Amino acid sequence: MSRSRHFVRAAVLAVVAVLATACGAAQTPVDPARVTDAAWPQPADVGGPDNSAGGDTDTSCDPLKSLAPSGTNVGSGTTMAKILARGKLIAGVDQTTYLFGFRNTKTGNLEGFDIDMVNQIAAAIFGEAEGHVQFRAIPSLQREQVLKSHQVDVVVRTYSITCARRKDVQFSSVYYVAGQKILVPKTSKVTSLADLAGKRVCAAKQSTSLAKIAHDPAKPVAVSVDNWSDCLVMLQQGQVDAVSTDDTILAGMAAQDPTVKVVGDPMTQENYGIGIPKDQDDMVRFVNGVLDQVRTSGAWQTSYQNWVGSRLGPAQPPQPQYQ
Repeated sequence: MSRSRHFVRAAVLAVVAVLATACGAAQTPVDPARVTDAAWPQPADVGGPDNSAGGDTDTSCDPLKSLAPSGTNVGSGTTMAKILARGKLIAGVDQTTYLFGFRNTKTGNLEGFDIDMVNQIAAAIFGEAEGHVQFRAIPSLQREQVLKSHQVDVVVRTYSITCARRKDVQFSSVYYVAGQKILVPKTSKVTSLADLAGKRVCAAKQSTSLAKIAHDPAKPVAVSVDNWSDCLVMLQQGQVDAVSTDDTILAGMAAQDPTVKVVGDPMTQENYGIGIPKDQDDMVRFVNGVLDQVRTSGAWQTSYQNWVGSRLGPAQPPQPQYQ
């Protein structure tokens, strides 16, 4: 063996010996970076209170009075005739509010009380609803926008009637009356907004609920999100202390999550109407005719019992008010 090869072989053996010694010796492992906060990620676009039109308390416009119905015939040249020719009623709805507007994970279909109201309007135009409705899922903050730009024919999305909103859109007569309450974990002792002073309370952007939270004398901290389902996620993850909105929406959350409960007396009266573009008086009168039939035919009670009755108790359809 040459001298150079001898030196190379000796060096390799020396390295192997060192490695073997290191592997056999007890060593203190290096601590990884310590994790001090493993918080859940928040939903997108979480904010605070906004300048919501939903927060308006002005009633000078007599907001619950709608245009008197004109029957349910589809006359030539009307808005309804154009929808009939198109073959689809385009409806802005929710797909995240269990019981009122949500997607059935088994069938993929949209279902709920509000969806039933859409189908009633479509059936009055086409003779049947199936195959004649194009649902467009929208967040609360887009309700006026899609009506003003005529992207949809109607918005049926737990839509409270206010004078501020009437400046931009028209409403049908009231088809459902809800009340704002509070959702908290079952371990919570909270029973009112007064118990949530300085605490984070979640509501959807541009909703009447968010305005109530933001202006309450107890000064809870308003947290705003795009969809009500985001509020439930944040409550489950401990990122907010409560959710506050209409009892209809909260009932759906409680049905989905047995670890939460609905508490408190109604803080507001929320009168749901169907939103319609400002320049379509004929559509308002037609929809009011459909709703009159829904009230008197038993269709309202059937839908209510199917979706809401077992959770919120007996109820009757609200009586319409007309100009």
